[in-house]
Amino acid sequence: MLDRDVERGVLDRMLAEVREGRSGALLLVGEPGAGKTALLDWRVSAAPGVRIARVTGVESEGELPYSALHQLCGRMLGHLDRLPAPQADALAITFGLRDGPAPDLLLVSLAVLTLLAEVAAERPLVAIVDDAQWLDTASARVLGVVARRLQSESVLILFAARERPRELRGVAELPVPGLPEHEARELLRSVITWPLDAHVREAVLAEARGIPLALLELPVGLSPVCLAGGFRLPGALPLTGRIEESFRRRIDALPADTRLLLLIAAADPSGNAALLWRAAGLLGLGAGTSDAAHDAGLVTIGVTVTFRHTLVRSAVYRAASPADRRRAHAALAEATDASADPDRRAWHRAEAAAGPDEAVAAELEASAERARSRGGLAAAAAFLERAAELTADPAARADRSVSAARAKYQAGDREAASALLALAASGPPDELRAARIGLLAGQMAFASPHSGDGPGLLLDTAGRLERHDTVLARDTYLDALTAAVYAGRFATTAGLPQVAAAARAAPPAAGPSRPADRLLDGLSRLYTDGYAAGVPLVREAVSAFRTAELSVEEALRWLYVACHSAHDIWDDDGWLALSSRYVRTARETGALSLLPIALSARIGMHLHAGEFAEAAALAEEIATITAATGDTLPAYGALALSGWQGRTAEVSRLAPVVLDVVAARGEGMGLTLVQHTLAVLHNGLGRFGEALAAAEVATASPHETGFTNWALAELVEAAVRTGDRNRAEQALERLAATTGPSGTEWSLGVEARSRALVAGDAAAEDLHREAIDRLGRSRGAVAQARAVLVYGEWLSRQDRVDQARATLRDAHDRFAAIGAGAFARRALTALTFVGGEVLPRAAPSRATLTEQELTIARRAREGRSNPEIGAELFLSARTVEWHLRKVYTKLGIRGRRELRSADLAPHLPESG
Repeated sequence: MLDRDVERGVLDRMLAEVREGRSGALLLVGEPGAGKTALLDWRVSAAPGVRIARVTGVESEGELPYSALHQLCGRMLGHLDRLPAPQADALAITFGLRDGPAPDLLLVSLAVLTLLAEVAAERPLVAIVDDAQWLDTASARVLGVVARRLQSESVLILFAARERPRELRGVAELPVPGLPEHEARELLRSVITWPLDAHVREAVLAEARGIPLALLELPVGLSPVCLAGGFRLPGALPLTGRIEESFRRRIDALPADTRLLLLIAAADPSGNAALLWRAAGLLGLGAGTSDAAHDAGLVTIGVTVTFRHTLVRSAVYRAASPADRRRAHAALAEATDASADPDRRAWHRAEAAAGPDEAVAAELEASAERARSRGGLAAAAAFLERAAELTADPAARADRSVSAARAKYQAGDREAASALLALAASGPPDELRAARIGLLAGQMAFASPHSGDGPGLLLDTAGRLERHDTVLARDTYLDALTAAVYAGRFATTAGLPQVAAAARAAPPAAGPSRPADRLLDGLSRLYTDGYAAGVPLVREAVSAFRTAELSVEEALRWLYVACHSAHDIWDDDGWLALSSRYVRTARETGALSLLPIALSARIGMHLHAGEFAEAAALAEEIATITAATGDTLPAYGALALSGWQGRTAEVSRLAPVVLDVVAARGEGMGLTLVQHTLAVLHNGLGRFGEALAAAEVATASPHETGFTNWALAELVEAAVRTGDRNRAEQALERLAATTGPSGTEWSLGVEARSRALVAGDAAAEDLHREAIDRLGRSRGAVAQARAVLVYGEWLSRQDRVDQARATLRDAHDRFAAIGAGAFARRALTALTFVGGEVLPRAAPSRATLTEQELTIARRAREGRSNPEIGAELFLSARTVEWHLRKVYTKLGIRGRRELRSADLAPHLPESG
């Protein structure tokens, strides 16, 4: 091993850390032949005291779901019974060991993390993932998530790739460049042992650029005479192509039968030697056929088939004619057990097809369904796309293209999905197919940076579907309504009024009315005829969602819309019930990709109830999940929490980031939420001019419902405080149009507080008292504290000093207990003005818990086990235990039993 001192030092340090109980992940990046594999073999494979697990990505296997993950974890499945049941089920289904609904990819990731941790509990584990750029998409995503969540499991994952795969973003990177000049010369001398003209030597070194494999392989097969004559490689080829060409020269020199055997091996990435020989026998190739390839150092065939380098495999495959490739795949398909490995057989049959073949296309469709059931969306998309290519009938080809497009979109390949939709649209006219195309195009637009186009596309599709499928049409209208609320001011072809009017005219539900049907009827009425007409229907829908038996699909699809509808009509009881059910469903079903959205809805309810510590814990959980997955969900919950806490620095950091994402995604509702948060912050700080400006933006579009209503209350207060009574009265009129018909204690309490701010002194006191009383009967602890504050400020202006002191002290204590820092300071300022005071809060303990430690401690106090906490926070049980030991030390206790009664307050992080 020449040079590589830096790289070996990094690996040595990481190996030492994994032996000490820590974990980590590293991505080695370098050109083909740079020595990544050799470096891992040299430093890691012989490392004492660790267990090695290894997998190598293969280009042609990139469409088989979880194939690489199965290779890596297959020998560890004896530990499956140590995993929590949902995780064990997820892996068993993923690897085809049992049937069941396709598990969420993040649940599979958590299961793999736990499995690796269980294996490492016996001996530190080093997992080597070579040629990571060719991993199948599902395996790459899982391993990327796992790598980002490692903490204290004694697990080290080492990736090697030509360039960083997008699934591995966030994993630390170690470049593996070419060798320095001195070491490159030394290596070249070991290959070319005869005298070499200095000019020629410099040319070879320049071409190889220090890449070890190039220095070793480029001269092979070229005679001393050729080299002495002024050897120069073709400059038009990239280095990878030149190395591959050097292998190809050696392949061309082999007998025809040997080349065919190598082609069969190259066409089957499983490395199964028994399968290779069965296929070879079908083509009349005997055991001695491999001798020449062995002698040439290109391949080793034992229990498994191992090529000298991945470029040998690609050189073999590229050098073969299309006819020979089809022969090889046909032999492999015939040699593959149709019952044991139907998907690989179908893929080989597809590669063997010279033209359209309906039987093969049908097999691929069946493989796609199996892949989808295991969560392999990328594989399902590949199978369906190839099935469409092999379909002769234009109509069937178009239908299969739509199915392939949906799978591509679900797998995250939006560009390929768009291309397949365009292909489907070019098929024979068919109204139902056109509706399916429009539905997918609308959903893609809704979830893209062009979400403003989504409502119009979905609306058009819903109209097309009315003649074919009433249920699907009504669901699509509800999708369109949701998209219109999300897009708000950014809607392009159809805004909320147009969508709501069309949805209002949709065909009635056939048969018993589902909760989704009731919600569609209620929202379309609310958005066309106003709150007085729509609230009763929406309230019935919210009640139906609270009590009905929902399928998992219904719950995951509609509960967020139902949650939003509940707080849109000021129903905080419904909001609490539905947000709780949404989070519970996402957790229980393992729908971790939807969990951040569910948690965001629950955070809003916690903030309303003054449960800021609980909101902070969920915000931390969202950050944990999004960091693990690389998701771009805006940090709405963290921003709203910071605004209510009065943390100006944190709001200043988060707000621009969230606004950039919101603008890029075209989400008007998100813009309103950000501006509402800024209005809250500035009203709390007493910066009423800035609060007014933010509230004006937040209320500019009435079509971003819910958050707009809340912002109207902020606008009333800010306008009153800045002396703009006319603007305050206009905002109050808009607010009352929603609060009055809603008729809840929450809505009427907020309306009374707002009216008290606008009213004259004669009417104000009764309104203040009404607001405090009504909000006390709601779940709005923060809203009630604000009502107490504005009443205390009013008493101060009336020179009722004693009452003002008591009321303002009450307001201050409420805000301080909740953690609403800006409003607490505003109350303290008003209290000081009337000669009151409060006792200073005790300085926090030096042994402050981190947000993650606090989150884990609270869950442990509630009786959750380490695996349960790990599942919720996307950590291994061993990492949870590691954090708990730190918590015990900081609290000065000995374990869980003492934790139940420990006082966490002195140890809360600053944000708590």
